[in-house]
Amino acid sequence: MRFDIITVLPSLLESPFAHSILQRAQKKGLAEIHVHNLRDYAFNKHKSVDDYPYGGGSGMVMQIEPFALCIEKLKSERDYDDIIYMTPDGVTLNQGIANDLSTKQNIIILCGHYKGIDQRIRDVFVTKEISIGDYVLSGGELPAAIVVDAVIRLIPGVLSDETSALSDSFQDGLLDAPIYTRPAEWRGLRVPDILLSGNEAKINEWRDEQQLLRTKERRPDLLND
Repeated sequence: MRFDIITVLPSLLESPFAHSILQRAQKKGLAEIHVHNLRDYAFNKHKSVDDYPYGGGSGMVMQIEPFALCIEKLKSERDYDDIIYMTPDGVTLNQGIANDLSTKQNIIILCGHYKGIDQRIRDVFVTKEISIGDYVLSGGELPAAIVVDAVIRLIPGVLSDETSALSDSFQDGLLDAPIYTRPAEWRGLRVPDILLSGNEAKINEWRDEQQLLRTKERRPDLLND
């Protein structure tokens, strides 16, 4: 699977993709992450990619031409399943969206900055608009890294335990059950006896009950959905 990320701050994305699961996925050849500097496609000597908004107002708007040139160059080299724009007014990222994206082969992610990008880029090129929550960040780079992380860990072979991602919170619409490891007792706090029983059927039943209880307490909206 290949991600092409277009940004004015490529160095901001160096660390998230150079460690842990994302690094291993790339070393295994299961994922490719390519970061493109939007300023390389600027059409002026100052390499600026923003301008004042028509109609007035505060902030600067990212120009259409640099994005168009970069996207068209990438599309001339391969077909893309989706071109995603990270924006606060997009659909909120959830596990279902991550699951769907993990079945794709090639994806472009556009990182906005300043006040946002020219609407015509969204109208002409973008196929999906995704938000990571009801708040505003300085740019789309960190949200893009979150999407890439959420998706790549679902690719078969990325995680050492193939069933791990399938048991994550939200995969079945519920939060995960409490989890424990050694020691069995710590400062008077014991691991629930059922988890030490070795009775797999009873353990699974307990986990199902805990998932439902935790979801009801913390995220009742998921049960409504």
